[in-house]
Amino acid sequence: MDSSQDKNLPATERKLQKARDDGQAPRSRDLSHLAILGMGALALLVLAPWFTEYLQRALRQSLVFDAATVRAPLDMLARLKALVLLGVAGSVVFSALTAGAALLAAVGAGGFIFSLKPIRPQFNRLNPLKGLANLFSKQQLANVAKMVLLTGIVAAIAWHFVGRGIEPMAQLVLQPSPVALRHAGQWIVSGMALLLLVVFLFAVVDVPLQAFFFKSRLKMSHEEVKQEHKESDGNPLIKGKIRQKQREVADRASIAAVPKADFVLMNPTHYAVALQYDEASMGAPQVVSKGTDLLAFRIRELAQQHGVPVLQSPMLARALYAHAELDQPIPSQLYTAVAQVLAYVYRLKAAMRGEGHMPAQQPDPQVPAELDPHSPAAQRPAALRRRRGA
Repeated sequence: MDSSQDKNLPATERKLQKARDDGQAPRSRDLSHLAILGMGALALLVLAPWFTEYLQRALRQSLVFDAATVRAPLDMLARLKALVLLGVAGSVVFSALTAGAALLAAVGAGGFIFSLKPIRPQFNRLNPLKGLANLFSKQQLANVAKMVLLTGIVAAIAWHFVGRGIEPMAQLVLQPSPVALRHAGQWIVSGMALLLLVVFLFAVVDVPLQAFFFKSRLKMSHEEVKQEHKESDGNPLIKGKIRQKQREVADRASIAAVPKADFVLMNPTHYAVALQYDEASMGAPQVVSKGTDLLAFRIRELAQQHGVPVLQSPMLARALYAHAELDQPIPSQLYTAVAQVLAYVYRLKAAMRGEGHMPAQQPDPQVPAELDPHSPAAQRPAALRRRRGA
């Protein structure tokens, strides 16, 4: 298999988010066990004395008989109903506390996720070969080994704890009932504390272990990462075509600004650039419209229809088309060249108004060779960049 297909790259944020949307997250069973056992033990320690006292009082009241009770047997059902409701209420409270603790433990391990996808029918889960492969996966083998180790440690501690405490517990029958019950309760609490300590230590190890297995399961190959980048960023060819279409649409929309231009530069047939300069609102001349080929002819026609001077300056037209953005100041390297043409246009317009002499000859502005896309000086760096990229 090609090395690019080996899934040795960490999952991207997009894949992690997709896994969360599918209801997948690292979950630790040991953390859930710790939460249930811990909350159950705490609830028993806090609520058991109050509940026991209340239950004793209810039993004493229910077991009191008099002549009226004997004549109305249905009263016994009412007393039994009250006792049953008390037991159900205690069970509901205990269940709610332990369920809430388990929920908080799950959220703490992998975050809150609301997704119905895990409970939807998925027939691919019925594949016996895939299920057999999952049974012997690294995660399942680690979980089995961890459960076996946990069972062995708990069994060893329980054997040692019960072995040391069985004789003192047997001697409690010689003690008064309150003292015997108190010692028995302390013994049970000590055993529960040892059990919680063992489960806590396993949970401390299991939480990062499950996170590691979860990220390992989502690892990606080089091809998957490249495919994801392509899907998220878009196909470069399609994006290039979209940008080209957007430029064409923008160029066509800019034709409406040709009548307000001060002059148009041509190349003389392939490029057309319309420029405007307003001393009050602009710090430098701006390109208000530009285009090539048929669009360039359309710009020239509109300029002639509205009396906008059309001048021939191939290098400057190409440089402005390549490096100037619409409705933005022209590059500073072209200030001098555009200023020469603009001064000529001002003299030309003044002469046409009868306010001066007709200028003798259109200037030939000097344009830096690296700004002309058709000059070898501009094409050489691009060729070097292509060779380096290859």
